Amino acid sequence: MIRRAARRSALFLLALFLVACCWEFYKVIGPDEGGSLLGLPLPKTTNRAMPHTWEMVQRLGEPENRGGDTPIWMSVVGYAWYTFRLALVGLLMGATIGMLLAVLMARFRIAERGLLPWVVMSQTVPLIALAPQVVSWSGRVDVVGWEIPRWFAVCILAAFLAFFPIAVGTLRGLKSAPAAALELMDSYAASWWTTLVKLRFPAAVPHMVPALKLGATLSVIGVIVSEISTGISGGIGRAVLSYGQAATGDPTKVYAAVFGAAVLGLVMFGLVVAFDVIVMRNRPHEEVGST
Repeated sequence: MIRRAARRSALFLLALFLVACCWEFYKVIGPDEGGSLLGLPLPKTTNRAMPHTWEMVQRLGEPENRGGDTPIWMSVVGYAWYTFRLALVGLLMGATIGMLLAVLMARFRIAERGLLPWVVMSQTVPLIALAPQVVSWSGRVDVVGWEIPRWFAVCILAAFLAFFPIAVGTLRGLKSAPAAALELMDSYAASWWTTLVKLRFPAAVPHMVPALKLGATLSVIGVIVSEISTGISGGIGRAVLSYGQAATGDPTKVYAAVFGAAVLGLVMFGLVVAFDVIVMRNRPHEEVGST
């Protein structure tokens, strides 16, 4: 396991290095003022539009604002911590909703036929258009005497993106239990609930983990897009917006927030990987058959 983790880390660092090389290579050969190739637009390669990668990294150690003492990386960590908490709540909400829907659809075929098209259709709604509507509920909607705060509205939007892959992955996993094992449970007169807990959910774990990984990254995207589109302060999305406004005079500043958002997505992904390791550590690896 340690060898596998080291190999994956090395491949990840190699991928980052190759991305940096591609960035610098295009900066050398690309047009300064942009252009087009086969009808596709080409970005500008000026230092203001495309700073060097080493300048972006160097900017992380400099103060966030001129005359300040706090390096920008510390400010970005604070913004990322705020967004991380919202994304984690959104992921937990999305996972709960997705799993409950999957159990309902696995139990009743008519529920699957009726709900699954709507679950798929929900992902066609653009989040940037939905975010202002959901955030406007804060302070106006009471749930058992509790007014929805703005931060919870952002969590709802994160859950809205996260629940879809979890619902679909869990549903597929619940249906992946071997037919012979199901017949054995029936021969023991096991209830549907017992079969769900003892057989279907353990069989669904290999399908649920990839779905949770995707849901974790989508929850981060949902929070960041919501922060940008609604102007909620305190998170990494707001930092991307405010740093982007200063990009004319300080083009490397916005990339500090972009790096923070990328690392935050990796942290959320890593939490699911850790969950996978804990759940599967005493279980032999299985190949997931196609259905």
